Amino acid sequence: MLRLRGCIVAHLLSFSSTSGPAISPLHRLLSASAAAGPISPNPSGFAVEEYLVDTCGLTRPQALKASTKLSHLKSPANPDAVLAFLSGVGLSGADVAAVVAKGPQLLCAKVDKTLAPVVDGLTGLGLSRSDIAHAYFRCRSIVPKLHYYLPLLGSSHNLLRLLKRGGSHLLSSDLDKVVKPNVAFLRECGLGDCDIAKLCIHRPRMLTTNLERVRAMVTCAQGIGVPRGSGMFRQALHAVAFQSEEKIAAKVDYLKNTFRWSAAELVIALSKAPMLLRMSKDMLQRKSEFLLSEVGLEPMYIAHRPIIICLSLEGRVRPRYYLVKFLKKNGLLDRDLSFYTAVKMTDKVFVEKLISPHKEAAPHLAQDYAIACKGEVPTNF
Repeated sequence: MLRLRGCIVAHLLSFSSTSGPAISPLHRLLSASAAAGPISPNPSGFAVEEYLVDTCGLTRPQALKASTKLSHLKSPANPDAVLAFLSGVGLSGADVAAVVAKGPQLLCAKVDKTLAPVVDGLTGLGLSRSDIAHAYFRCRSIVPKLHYYLPLLGSSHNLLRLLKRGGSHLLSSDLDKVVKPNVAFLRECGLGDCDIAKLCIHRPRMLTTNLERVRAMVTCAQGIGVPRGSGMFRQALHAVAFQSEEKIAAKVDYLKNTFRWSAAELVIALSKAPMLLRMSKDMLQRKSEFLLSEVGLEPMYIAHRPIIICLSLEGRVRPRYYLVKFLKKNGLLDRDLSFYTAVKMTDKVFVEKLISPHKEAAPHLAQDYAIACKGEVPTNF
């Protein structure tokens, strides 16, 4: 369990080794303390900025900025105790420098009343040392909140991803009045905890915004043709989250006009790939020109297979189109392979079925395909 004591102290205590020199001022402090005894408070002459540089390992600019938040300190006694505690739970000098630079008020926290209980609580959650070092350390209320978030999100890895994206909101929001009602409503909409975790890792404010706004987003997701409880509802909610009705309506119109879809075809496409609403207009335009004009696909064909639009044009769709066209032109395909089948294959299957069997007849095929995937058009294609 010792490995668990030291680390959700760096986003949550900041991120290790990103700021300050990688020396270990804690060892210097502890050695000096052991040799010379406790440092006597010096109410009239405690140089905070020098302490931050010499003892905490901050750079001079970092120390200058942090010292403004510690001007009330008259003695190194409490900061020394905090540093000794952080060293004891496994933080390196670089970790401490990063943590103090991000939240210098940490040096004012009481070890016995705040820091020790938080570490014990985080350890009890089963978090690893590296996890704890990325946690907010000064707030005792973090422990009961993480007790709630950890099982909801399924793993400490998911928890840290979420905290990195919206940690301050998550840890400051009221669980009973805000977070839990939002989660309960999302569950009513047919989302399981796994779905909620995936949704909120990308849209962490979904848990901390007011419930009425979440209800409005759900209504909007249903409005684009994706009902509650359907397999695509999470993606639909992700697609419309925190976008205005006007912006969504404008994107819907753009999709309809760009791909020449009827209203019915538009509904079909969005029900299968709601994330089309998150794609840029420029990207949609380039894909429509390629699929409709160069490949010659019908709008209805695309509407029923909108995943084609979501795939990378340069890295997948266009190179595969050129390769299949080459194979057909040279009589190397013994069956009628559809464009959709070709682009939806995994890379491994595509190579096994459409490149490897033709090494003798077209020895340049693999190289030409690799070139095409880089955005160039090989002469043979």
